[in-house]
Amino acid sequence: MTTQTATPAAPQTPHRREQILQALAHMLEHQAGQRITTKSLAAEVGVSEAALYRHFPSKARMFEGLIDFIEETLLSRVNLILSEEKDTLARCQRILLLLLKFAELNPGITRILTGDALQGEHERLRDRVTHMFDKLESQLKQVLRERKLREGKGFSVEESQLANLLLAYVEGRLSQFVRSQFRLQPTANFDTQWQFIHNQLLQS
Repeated sequence: MTTQTATPAAPQTPHRREQILQALAHMLEHQAGQRITTKSLAAEVGVSEAALYRHFPSKARMFEGLIDFIEETLLSRVNLILSEEKDTLARCQRILLLLLKFAELNPGITRILTGDALQGEHERLRDRVTHMFDKLESQLKQVLRERKLREGKGFSVEESQLANLLLAYVEGRLSQFVRSQFRLQPTANFDTQWQFIHNQLLQS
């Protein structure tokens, strides 16, 4: 994790828990295509598998620790954007850029967002990621709906459809990032692409 560290759930052992989550994120970035086992993760951290289980009861809980970090980081920063920015389309732009930059700074974690790293893992992990994206889409929908109240004009296309389109753009860029083995940066050409999206939104 690059932008900040995950908040540990157990205050008495923050350093080791954080170290385990950072090692997992590092392995997700540098061992793409390989299923991470607790044995290999323990070796990466430099502890025994038993030591891992003293901090996390299962590998699924380790993944959940990273998902907690993703959700807390993104949703708190979306709220910050909403408090700082009042223009509807500027809000949308900043939210999309936030998601793309977060992925760019955290390649391994992006594999969780796309589901690539969750193949063969517990189904509840995919459910949690889906739920988080649902929250982001709902937030975008609310931002778009508030345009009529804030600026006195709405959209001819239903806001839920526009929110879905905006999030689909982000998810597509994240998938390209993972598929290119992190060579195709999510923010590449964002300004040009956003200008096109911006113009289309104004015409919708």
